[in-house]
Amino acid sequence: MLVIRKRRRGEPGLSEPLLEVRNLKKHFPIKNKNPFLKSTRSVKAVDGVSFTVNKGETLGLVGESGCGKSSTGRSILKLLEPTEGEVLFKGEDITSFRGEKLRKLRRDMQFIFQDPYASLNPRKTVEQIITEPMKIFGMPKEEQKRKLDRLMDVVGLSSYHKQRYPHQFSGGQRQRIGIARALALDPELIICDEPVSALDVSIQAQVINLLEDLQEEFDLTYIFIAHDLSVINHISDRVAVMYLGEIVEVGEVDELYANPRHPYTKALLSAIPEADPTVEKERIIIQGDLPSPSNPPQGCKFHTRCPLAEEQCKHTRPALRTVSLGGQQAACHLVKEVVEI
Repeated sequence: MLVIRKRRRGEPGLSEPLLEVRNLKKHFPIKNKNPFLKSTRSVKAVDGVSFTVNKGETLGLVGESGCGKSSTGRSILKLLEPTEGEVLFKGEDITSFRGEKLRKLRRDMQFIFQDPYASLNPRKTVEQIITEPMKIFGMPKEEQKRKLDRLMDVVGLSSYHKQRYPHQFSGGQRQRIGIARALALDPELIICDEPVSALDVSIQAQVINLLEDLQEEFDLTYIFIAHDLSVINHISDRVAVMYLGEIVEVGEVDELYANPRHPYTKALLSAIPEADPTVEKERIIIQGDLPSPSNPPQGCKFHTRCPLAEEQCKHTRPALRTVSLGGQQAACHLVKEVVEI
């Protein structure tokens, strides 16, 4: 049976920030039924997200469907134009990048998509798909050939796969092609948007192990987006939990999983299946439906579903505050702030 290897955690805080996101927002305007009137409403997919990613680490971005994880990842890479906020890559704000400046940035920041089939051109061979970024940036043909052979080898594809088309591969093999394409320009940061959610469980383990091996070999930094908390636990160094476009808790993965502070995080972690049938686990059921991101609740966005909500939760939006000596942060009025002396 193939299992996911347990990640060896690095020492936190020893490396410098590679990416810093400040108050990032992505709002999608809602079209007005009357074409002559300007729309004043919008879907607040990402609503004031801030975090840092250190060089060489993996930040897990987790939350239920519709919380804004993918929109956050795409806005960072400017696949979606941010509505507001700053994205600092190696200390430089890239939100204003356009044209050639943005094109050059693509060498350092890449994206692995959720659907390995929809993200590959069905009319191109594997060789054409992987070498296309190299051609765009003017890499010599001999170097393209050498790099193609090496990338196919490191992601576990054979040389005779070069002339095949995406429909001739399994889901796991297609995702390997997508990973090889993302590595073609030697990026520093890769945003992985649920790269294993469309795969079988055994294939998920293979792809996760591959991503970890590649991180060590190529000195990569990952933002790993997923809704599967077990996967996030294995691959991440730090975890950021999102709810309705906001980050409600962030911290080192071991500390956050052992001692979640936000009620939403506690409910998510209670849903992880326990392998030992003799272990009794309390399941926390979140009541109610997810509010509409076009009309989010005032105050704490989770108060409409939180069993612990008080009056202040309905009116005052909680800030992300440090709640442990290990640096864990939570946006909740009911958790006491920890002041280091």
